[in-house]
Amino acid sequence: MQKEEYSYLIVESNRPKKKSGLHGEIHIKPIAGQEPFTEDMHVECSKVLSKEYPVGTKFKIKAKITSKEGGQPFAYSHYSWPFEVLQ
Repeated sequence: MQKEEYSYLIVESNRPKKKSGLHGEIHIKPIAGQEPFTEDMHVECSKVLSKEYPVGTKFKIKAKITSKEGGQPFAYSHYSWPFEVLQ
């Protein structure tokens, strides 16, 4: 997989219905319409987004698409990077 450059991405916290293979109750996902990021893509970012804000809060983060050893692609944003709370 070709490594993408970092770009700004709007994400939101949610409680996924399917939790198989997931850790924790609340997860972060991209909102629709931000190709190549997709709504079903996992987001690795600061736990602050899922722990300190209500479910459904939207954030603007800087992220890129990556994968671990050929696994499922996901959006990655370093945990220490700033983010913007949108709502």
